[in-house]
Amino acid sequence: MLHESFKRLFWLTFDHIDQAAAWFHVRPITVKRWLTGEVDVNPMAEKLLIIRARGYLPDDTRWQGFRIDEEYCVIVTPEGRRFSPKELESWALRFDEFHTLKRMYELDYVPVRSNVVTPLPFRGGRRLQEPRSDTVTKDKKKAYRKAQAKRASK
Repeated sequence: MLHESFKRLFWLTFDHIDQAAAWFHVRPITVKRWLTGEVDVNPMAEKLLIIRARGYLPDDTRWQGFRIDEEYCVIVTPEGRRFSPKELESWALRFDEFHTLKRMYELDYVPVRSNVVTPLPFRGGRRLQEPRSDTVTKDKKKAYRKAQAKRASK
């Protein structure tokens, strides 16, 4: 980074030299030397300044325009909307509530199939040991007919 661009970005990011010295973990005289050009700027200090100016977010196209506002502790979107950490944390709960309401009121809800095993229903005060199937095999039908024929013949 060139000296002039460092100075410009420095004053856009920090209000006081003492504030910057605390951020870079150096003494204020070191920061003054960097700004006057007396000493070359530490490369790690340049990187830290860029990270702070960008708002701590990674240099990725998906995060372009987003930034973190330190003063209010919020993420700011490119449109200017602000989200606090607690608000971001509650998005999963809001998502679940939304889908529950859609399911309750049948608003274009398509249920998602899951592999969750549900308990068997109650029958006569106790749970079924086996689920009853709607489809019955031919052997079972024959055995059922024979048993009914025996009962009818008695």
